[in-house]
Amino acid sequence: MNSILLLIPLLGIVGLIVMAIKSAWVTKQDAGDAKMQELAGYIAQGAMAFLRAEWKVLTYFAVIAALLLAWSGTLVPDSSPLIAVSFLIGAVLSAFAGYIGMKIATKANVRTTQAARTSLAHALKVSFTGGSVMGIGVAGLAILGLGGLFIVLYNMYVPEGAAITGPGMKKAIEVLAGFSLGAESIALFARVGGGIYTKAADVGADLVGKVEAGIPEDDVRNPATIADNVGDNVGDVAGMGADLFGSYVATILATMVLGQEIDASADKFGGLSPILLPMVIAGLGLIFSIVATWFVRIKKETDSVQTALNIGNWSSIIMTAIASFFAVKYLLPETMVHRGVTFTSNDVFIAIIIGLVVGTLMSVITEYYTAMGKRPVLSIIKQSATGHATNIIGGLAVGMESTVLPIFVLAGGIMGSYAFAGLYGVAIAAAGMMATTAMQLAIDAFGPIADNAGGIAEMSQLPEEVRHRTDNLDAVGNTTAATGKGFAIASAALTSLALFAAFVGISGISSIDIYKAPVLAGLFVGGMIPFIFSSLAIAAVGRAAMDMVNEVRRQFREIPGIMEYKAKPEYEKCVAISTAASIREMIAPGAIALLAPVIVGFTFGPEVLGGLLAGVTVSGVLMGMFQSNAGGAWDNAKKSFEKGVEINGQMYYKKSEPHKASVTGDTVGDPFKDTSGPSMNILIKLTSIVALIIAPHIAHKDHTAAAQAAQAKAKTEVVSAVVAPEKSAQ
Repeated sequence: MNSILLLIPLLGIVGLIVMAIKSAWVTKQDAGDAKMQELAGYIAQGAMAFLRAEWKVLTYFAVIAALLLAWSGTLVPDSSPLIAVSFLIGAVLSAFAGYIGMKIATKANVRTTQAARTSLAHALKVSFTGGSVMGIGVAGLAILGLGGLFIVLYNMYVPEGAAITGPGMKKAIEVLAGFSLGAESIALFARVGGGIYTKAADVGADLVGKVEAGIPEDDVRNPATIADNVGDNVGDVAGMGADLFGSYVATILATMVLGQEIDASADKFGGLSPILLPMVIAGLGLIFSIVATWFVRIKKETDSVQTALNIGNWSSIIMTAIASFFAVKYLLPETMVHRGVTFTSNDVFIAIIIGLVVGTLMSVITEYYTAMGKRPVLSIIKQSATGHATNIIGGLAVGMESTVLPIFVLAGGIMGSYAFAGLYGVAIAAAGMMATTAMQLAIDAFGPIADNAGGIAEMSQLPEEVRHRTDNLDAVGNTTAATGKGFAIASAALTSLALFAAFVGISGISSIDIYKAPVLAGLFVGGMIPFIFSSLAIAAVGRAAMDMVNEVRRQFREIPGIMEYKAKPEYEKCVAISTAASIREMIAPGAIALLAPVIVGFTFGPEVLGGLLAGVTVSGVLMGMFQSNAGGAWDNAKKSFEKGVEINGQMYYKKSEPHKASVTGDTVGDPFKDTSGPSMNILIKLTSIVALIIAPHIAHKDHTAAAQAAQAKAKTEVVSAVVAPEKSAQ
């Protein structure tokens, strides 16, 4: 048992060692000429300035939240003040995961540009290796942090020989939930703050640079171009790193919570096997994701970058699936029971396979709806010919349609995994889906690096073939970013169902009855939360973008010589606008996610809170898919004009009227796909984790009320028994 416990953090350490080796390789690559390095330096400085400002605000939040958790840990026997320490460790590692991504992305971007001067194959190798540093680093940190903390808490709270289903393990996992709360809290602020930053800059660069001034968004004359490229790093890299770190941890934790309820004393590990299994699968997924990175290669300029990435992704999934079979057979006893459902180790393995299949199908469907050359994007291109309004209508329709197939896949995955192994099957399916997070994140992070590389090529005025290669990578990166978001949303749905089941168990309720008016009210309020959350995030982008547009116009108007390359724009002022706006505007959406379950839970009790969680989950999954896919489709519709598109027998290119309509659509889609859409999966999981943390408190409150009611009833019965004979005697 000790060996298998120590193996988990050891696999995390292996991942971090590989991350360091890959990071060193990227750093050794040629960073280009002095002009390229100067531009890359501006981007790196802006990115780190944002991160420092964000960390300053989040430090205050983390300290206050930790103090409240430490106090609350003294109020109920199922928790402990150490939950505050667990929370802080999760928060720090989540922030560090974002920092790792930011650091390598700001090194890999200019090196990818330089590599693109030689070949597409070398450019892909540099950009994907940079992405894999982030993917492997995030997964390694999560496994090391979660596995190491579990060992400490297990030895603290579970006496030798005690039952795994007993109060000691229950307390250990409740404290461990603080780790996930810390990770998801930081992830939400990082994702929303980074998303506001990047889209404010992007919209400003697009509207004034492209549409009004007629220059590319990445033109060195565009004052917002540095802020735009910084935004790719703070939103799509640092925010995404913290996001998937939190998702990864939440999925494993949800499975561990349900695994603690299973009596698996017949195994070889003292009954720990259902708790250990999700961590072991995550560790194996990390190792096989590392192996699969070797398969992402192309040889010729005409080779498909998307195919190379797909080969790496499929390889990691297949190898993890095979390894999971042996892990399940080695760890689990032959038969188990969870909440009245009996299942075998083979059933658990099938549930894992269902999770992997669901994740794969979600990626395939999302790729179809957002990739260049496919029907959905072509339909938006066609509707751009008749103006801006029809482009918007087309993009909205594609986004809404794109929810249908994923929901059927998700529903089938939930029903299938439950049929085989009950609620534990649903949770382990999510763990299986998230097992290859290192590869998924490597593919995802490659996109912003390629985008930055293209920006540096444009600003450095490099030859056309260099920009052609970076555009090739960037177009694929748009699709991989969309598929990564679809994958994250799917995992959030399965994970939230598992967390919901764990909440029901801990809070002491047996079901959620929507016939009760307060529960139905909670369901409606929960369904509303993703809408107001999205509204706040998108409105924040709009306000910040207005400031950015005014600043860019001012510089074009007041600084003579910018358009003739005789004067240098004041890039730092645009960077400052995005930084200030994102830090200011990220507070309100984050507060909704954290406070809504607390207010509802303590005011109305666990059953109404259950209704709220159900509403948030269903509404959030649909909103996340709709916004992410619509935004991705709009973006690739715009990019299609760079190579030229045929509409009704006529060819259209950049600066044509249909292209201008596509720029408008992309501008609308930007906050959809990079601010509010990808934040939905964090919102869903964070509300569930907060509910799980407060479950012992509201359950204790309900039990106390029930005990007081029982005592009052007993007193009444005693009084009645005494008074009744006296009355009859009279």
